[in-house]
Amino acid sequence: MSAERIQMTEKFTHFDEKGAARMVNVGEKPETLRIAIAQGHVTAKPETLQLIAAQRIKKGDVLEVARLAGIMAAKRTGELIPLCHPLALTSVRVALAIVDEKIEIEAEVQTVGRTGVEMEALTAVSVAGLTVYDMCKSADRGMRISDIRLVKKTGGKSDFAEE
Repeated sequence: MSAERIQMTEKFTHFDEKGAARMVNVGEKPETLRIAIAQGHVTAKPETLQLIAAQRIKKGDVLEVARLAGIMAAKRTGELIPLCHPLALTSVRVALAIVDEKIEIEAEVQTVGRTGVEMEALTAVSVAGLTVYDMCKSADRGMRISDIRLVKKTGGKSDFAEE
């Protein structure tokens, strides 16, 4: 095995010593409360945001449908992202709000388990944004889904907070 491949397997836990992809064994890790918060936003034309706020988009209440889509996505992350563990989530909160010229999206996901919920929070924000786009694309194909990121993570052996 090349030195480069060995370095890669030492840095990334989803590769075995031969460089093959694998699901990480978390069986020996202690169960702890794990919380992750992710954020992102959808930028749209002012006219589109007005239609959303007035609930005049033909497909329905955009923010509510996107909120539910985000919750459903968090629950199915293990089916969508290769090598993610399927988790029994204890709480999923997705909030969307029109702020200035965009729709701000935030997801908070919790579990008591052996692995974190960062991917579930990021997936919730991503799918909520995609749902906004899908519901409004007939009015505004130039919308942008952006700045999806983890802003906070607690539990396990390390915590993280966006600076």
